[in-house]
Amino acid sequence: MKKVIILLVGILVVIGGIVGITQYYSQSRQSETITKGTLTVGLEGTYAPFSYRENGKLTGYEVDVAQAVGDKLHLKTKFVQTKWDSLIAGLGSNRYDVVMNNVGITPERKKTYRLATPYIYPKTVLIKRSDDQNLTNLESIKGKKMAQSTTSNYGQIARDHGAEIVAVPGIVEAMNLINTNRAEGSLNDLGAFAAWQKQNANADLTTVDISSEVKSQPSGPLLKKDNIKLEKDISKAIEELEKDGTLTKLSMKYFGTDLSHE
Repeated sequence: MKKVIILLVGILVVIGGIVGITQYYSQSRQSETITKGTLTVGLEGTYAPFSYRENGKLTGYEVDVAQAVGDKLHLKTKFVQTKWDSLIAGLGSNRYDVVMNNVGITPERKKTYRLATPYIYPKTVLIKRSDDQNLTNLESIKGKKMAQSTTSNYGQIARDHGAEIVAVPGIVEAMNLINTNRAEGSLNDLGAFAAWQKQNANADLTTVDISSEVKSQPSGPLLKKDNIKLEKDISKAIEELEKDGTLTKLSMKYFGTDLSHE
């Protein structure tokens, strides 16, 4: 009987230790977020297949990745939808802890923000009307009207190559301008275009693969510069999701190909 009691006490001590450790790490991570126990994520919610609404429910590759990261950190995941042009600025006003919105990891951004481990390596395409014979490669956009978000990586690439930028908030508006001859083309992600094309099967648009001309800029979570601990936690979670195959599975689900690594 005495041995049984000692054994039970030992089991309770082990269980208590496990619970204590779990609570410690959970509380530690909670203290790094703007809302205790919650990982608040900023995204557009209108950029399929990254984040968009289907039957009123927010879904998409980055939505699922963010939820998986939150689970790894023992945190609830909350989403805040914001237009792209003011999305990154929302970090400074503490509207969310992290932005997960196909944000390219660039040297310029690293100077101002913290960027966690990337979870996607986009493939850049030049979108144009099917009957357009002038847009054939990246160099051909010089002097052409390109529908781009002014603060996006693609907008900067188009600007650097001499294009005339027609400002738009997102891919939907860009495609509308090309369709109505108010813009000649647009640089964007192949996955995003494929999702838009699926919803607009009658649109007479096509793409030119310029991934060999534009080095892939991996995209990852963007955080405030001083949020060092949370960035490390998120990076570790993403590395675990890559290792266990979750990122590959989600990429195949939303893009039909594995864009989760180079």
